[in-house]
Amino acid sequence: MSLQDHVRETFAPGGLLSRMVEEFQPRPGQTEMAGAVARTIEDGGVLVVEAGTGIGKTFAYLVPALLSGTRVLVSTASKTLQDQLFARDLPRLLKVLGLPLRSALLKGRSSYLCLHRMEEARQNWEVTDATLLRSLARIETWSQVTRSGDLAELPGLDERSPLIPLVSSNRDNCLGAQCPRLRNCHVNQARREALAADVVVINHHLFFADLAIREAGVAELLPTVQTLIFDEAHQLNETGVQFLGQQITTAQVIDFARDLLLAGQQHARGLCDWPTLASDSERAARDLRLVVGQTPAGARLRWVDGVPEQIDRDEWRSALAELHAACSRALVALEGVSEAQPDLQRLAERASAFLERLAFFAAPCAADSVRWVDVGTQLRLVESPLDIADTVRSRLTDASAGEGAPARPALIFTSATLGAEASLRWFTEPCGLDQAEVLQVQSPFDYAVQAALYVPLHLSKPSDPAHSREVAEFVADAALKMGGRTLVLTTTLRALRTIGEALQRRFSGSGELQILLQGEQPKHQLMERFRRGQRDGGAGCVLVASASFWEGVDVPGEELQLLVIDKLPFPPPSDPLVEARCTRLEAQGRSVFNDYFVPEAAIALKQGAGRLIRRESDRGVLVVCDTRLVRMGYGRRLLAALPPMRRIGSELEFSEALVALTRTSTTAAHSP
Repeated sequence: MSLQDHVRETFAPGGLLSRMVEEFQPRPGQTEMAGAVARTIEDGGVLVVEAGTGIGKTFAYLVPALLSGTRVLVSTASKTLQDQLFARDLPRLLKVLGLPLRSALLKGRSSYLCLHRMEEARQNWEVTDATLLRSLARIETWSQVTRSGDLAELPGLDERSPLIPLVSSNRDNCLGAQCPRLRNCHVNQARREALAADVVVINHHLFFADLAIREAGVAELLPTVQTLIFDEAHQLNETGVQFLGQQITTAQVIDFARDLLLAGQQHARGLCDWPTLASDSERAARDLRLVVGQTPAGARLRWVDGVPEQIDRDEWRSALAELHAACSRALVALEGVSEAQPDLQRLAERASAFLERLAFFAAPCAADSVRWVDVGTQLRLVESPLDIADTVRSRLTDASAGEGAPARPALIFTSATLGAEASLRWFTEPCGLDQAEVLQVQSPFDYAVQAALYVPLHLSKPSDPAHSREVAEFVADAALKMGGRTLVLTTTLRALRTIGEALQRRFSGSGELQILLQGEQPKHQLMERFRRGQRDGGAGCVLVASASFWEGVDVPGEELQLLVIDKLPFPPPSDPLVEARCTRLEAQGRSVFNDYFVPEAAIALKQGAGRLIRRESDRGVLVVCDTRLVRMGYGRRLLAALPPMRRIGSELEFSEALVALTRTSTTAAHSP
């Protein structure tokens, strides 16, 4: 029996999945996708699949991959999705299919406890706060029982804890083969298990990081992997460009200065003036940040000539020169003692790497790349390619498979959102997949029945300063009728603050609604509270968020029935990467607006709208507070990218839709 026949039989009504998985329902779209994946695995080649929400794409690619008998590498968009795939979906399917395959989970170094750095943390002068000391004690206790060392397993450890970088390693500070705890290293153990596994689950960041630097680990897996699957593939291009260029951050230098002081005092006390060397390096990094002044956090400064925009040329060059000098002095000192201890030798290598990167940024930007400065609490100096097309062609689609692998390995790229047109050009072009087979599988949801779209025409234009305030008033009235159950997605952090703070003022002390704002709590805590809704006697919730909440948010059921988007999500034209991509399109004689801005907005709008309907039983209303969607010609392209929801044409009809949702919710709540 061919793999395709085996897969069709498995997904068929009355087949293995129907018999063994209680909630499984045969879906034509899922079977179609699974068949295409099976054919690609059998024949080799590249398949790009846009699988609409509700298709069940995880089963559609995992079942044929597992049944194929090939070695499989699955890359997901985030560590959260990794954990879900490895801990839930994969073991479940292996059991159902009766396959004795070995699976492994592989993350980046910083996700694992570093035993050596944990021991060093006890000597760190920064770990004096009582809360940090208690957390460190919990980590030390947990270290005695954990097998994987994955910090995500430790309950109650906030992912934003300043202790995490002190008890984990990264590419800069890992001692590698010279580490005194090498034998028990959790990273090495995870990589050994991955090399021996039949199915390995990684994430896009790790894939590109290791692909870029050709480190041991994933790069060793690639030549022998026959089936490579990228889930949530819409994030590949933006993730890839982060790793395929060069960067240095002031935070890296400050971390280096901290480690320099600790290791110098511990292993070479009295041989050099370690406090002065560390202080000079840290001060130089902070002085470089000060050159940027009051530039808002989150800004990206173009770097076309020798100096980033808005920055004094002399001050910038002087600060970079001082940073170079401080790292040079540290390197000279470390080279004199580095043979005495692995920590000191690794610090010397880090200082040398900083000097190389500083020299790189002192030279002109490459013609096919873009350079900028990311502004935050620290600075990040970045030069990256405009897309990942060349890398994908040279390393994946055109590269030889290597000894032991088939002539044409199977490459599968899938996501719920990969384009706004049948060719999926938005995804395939920047990813170098122009020759790939393309398949679109529509969602099984009945959007015309389950969802409605409303564009309130009474609101000001998005360019009007009053727009965000009006959106807040609109949301307050609508959410009050709904008893919460409202998610507001904004296109900028400024709009998030304006709308969120206006809603908080409106409902402060009333007890009617709880207003949740992105950034006030960790994302998982916000989502837990939002999903709880009015259960347990709490107030209904309105969550106002931006950025990462436009995707990856899954709130099925009645806790989310009103989704409000403040503006059409066009990319910011002042972003250096956007600007460079537009310049390239102009050079090709193409329309920047039609070929870049509209497709980017369509994809983002489609992603955001996808938060509303997550199951066949969900009901809800999508509100886009931007009249351009219905009044501008390009609005038709954006509307076409949205699911086929019914249209609401008036305020009265919108109010009636909210009442209907509320009535349905109340009836469901009181039904037996």
